Amino acid sequence: YQYLSRYKRKDDLDYFTFVPGSVQGTEKECLECLMDFCRGGNLSWTELSNFTHFLNFQLKKCEKSVFCSPVVLKDLRGF
Repeated sequence: YQYLSRYKRKDDLDYFTFVPGSVQGTEKECLECLMDFCRGGNLSWTELSNFTHFLNFQLKKCEKSVFCSPVVLKDLRGF
């Protein structure tokens, strides 16, 4: 939710780091944001769950990637 809400507001994600355990927004805001990015219409709970698990997996990989590290940020801005 934190990444998606920042992306939706067009905030800079290059310097954003997820802080485990931090709470932002309400449950309703989170669900609305997820539904905006899951343009499937009438989604089931399983579809929404699969989307969030896949997105979480991809974001973890991105956070650990050398291509998204502060070291190469100036050369690969927005990557």
